[in-house]
Amino acid sequence: MFNRNRGLRQLATAASISMVAGCGVFSSDSSNEGRAIVVGTTSEPSTLDPAASWDSSWELFRNVHQTLLNFDTGGTEPKPDAAESCEFTDNSSTVYRCELRDGLEFSDGHKLDAQAVKYSIDRIRKINVNGGPAGLLTSLDRIEVKGDREIIFHLKQADATFPFVLSTPAMSIVDPEEYPARSLRKDDKVNGSGPYVLQSYKEGDKAVLVRNEHYKGIADLKNDAVTIRYFKKSSALADALRKKAIDVVYRGLSAADVVDIEDNEKKEGLQLVENATTEISYLVFNPKDKWSDRLSVRRAIAQIVDRPALAHNVYRDTVEPLYSMIPKGLVGHTTGFFDDFGNPSVAKARKILVADGITQRVPLTLWYTSDRYGSQTKPAFEELKRQLEASGLFTVTLHSRPWKTYVDGYRKGEYPVFGRGWFPDFPDADNFIAPFVGEQNALGTPYKSPVITGQLLPESRRESDRGAVGEEFEQAQKILLDDARLLPLWQGKQHVAASQDIGGAEVSIDPATMMVMWELYWKTSW
Repeated sequence: MFNRNRGLRQLATAASISMVAGCGVFSSDSSNEGRAIVVGTTSEPSTLDPAASWDSSWELFRNVHQTLLNFDTGGTEPKPDAAESCEFTDNSSTVYRCELRDGLEFSDGHKLDAQAVKYSIDRIRKINVNGGPAGLLTSLDRIEVKGDREIIFHLKQADATFPFVLSTPAMSIVDPEEYPARSLRKDDKVNGSGPYVLQSYKEGDKAVLVRNEHYKGIADLKNDAVTIRYFKKSSALADALRKKAIDVVYRGLSAADVVDIEDNEKKEGLQLVENATTEISYLVFNPKDKWSDRLSVRRAIAQIVDRPALAHNVYRDTVEPLYSMIPKGLVGHTTGFFDDFGNPSVAKARKILVADGITQRVPLTLWYTSDRYGSQTKPAFEELKRQLEASGLFTVTLHSRPWKTYVDGYRKGEYPVFGRGWFPDFPDADNFIAPFVGEQNALGTPYKSPVITGQLLPESRRESDRGAVGEEFEQAQKILLDDARLLPLWQGKQHVAASQDIGGAEVSIDPATMMVMWELYWKTSW
């Protein structure tokens, strides 16, 4: 059984160590001084243009681009980054003003001013990629610029979450001289103002990051260079860590490797840090498919899926069963799918189908990505297939694609049922409801829900106290539950594995579960 208390112990240990070591950890005696830290992951970007991405491409953007707001170490509220200050200037949360830091530049030396900010956000809406980040800007009416440093956002309606939206890497500020206003950038270059410069990028291989000497912002860089290596398989990723070919792993370890590293870290010269996150995994039903469009089919599947078996047999208890789209730890979390369906029951599922006139086996095609969420994804879908077919009610066909082509497929509506993982854009319940509903959402499959989009979300966004919006989100989740268009499966944790020579792993994951590479450093003493 995976040790769920371990992360807290490691955080406490790290804190006590840092107090004892003091400034000594940054001693210049290290034999690694000047060497780039090599980070491995299975989370390769699907694009290098922020206007096209509402996915884990953000993990690279966070480190090479800058946003008006960001999170400081350990913080959960957005703080000024490219901005010197930001605030709502009215009592109704509809006018949001930011003033930029003085003297900002892009890494190529071009000036970063208020017009560049407006240009960057306006082009997201002009390009309007299906399933892209324009869906985050539904409350934005227009952007006003005054002089070189003042930006004023006028919103259509009250939106207390708007500062969180501005903190997402989707709102990365790009150089207007390098990024077309109405089309995506086609090369493999990046011109940003973030902590690092993307020195080189080879698709499917690596991204080489070096310190940006022009950077002015919230990040306090603990290193001068990081190389990110992209892996297709979890086994190769873990093997590279054990062989010291890479120094850190931040996404993509299999459950077996997580447990093995925990058991043998001292012997292997490794460390494992567990970060409690709000990462979730879920199934999406596409209403364009004649079977997925039938509520009885969706509800019968919800009645059969055995989440505890999935978590234990496949993920070795490194994840927890999830019964609502809003995960534990956030306002609005419920256990609706358990309350309504209880334990898995073939008899109840058969009754649901028969009541709708379905007496034959239902053919289902389930799709998953072969290289995004780690090697456990394939056996997880094989387990779902086993559960559904064992009921005698379904015949399941499995298909997979690499992430880049997988994204294109679900945006075009090609998949009857498909798996997605969700790493939050920001730590608020809104971000586990809003991205999945409406005509323009992160799934590429329109989901009309007027009560959610026209009533519950606007009501919740008028409330600046985000702890006081539980009722609205509980109602929204009841609608999602009744529709069963989205089926939550599990809630995970983010594990960072690293060489014992690496410091900062325990503070390297931000509230949106992205690794901020600038927190990593070479340790020289304890």
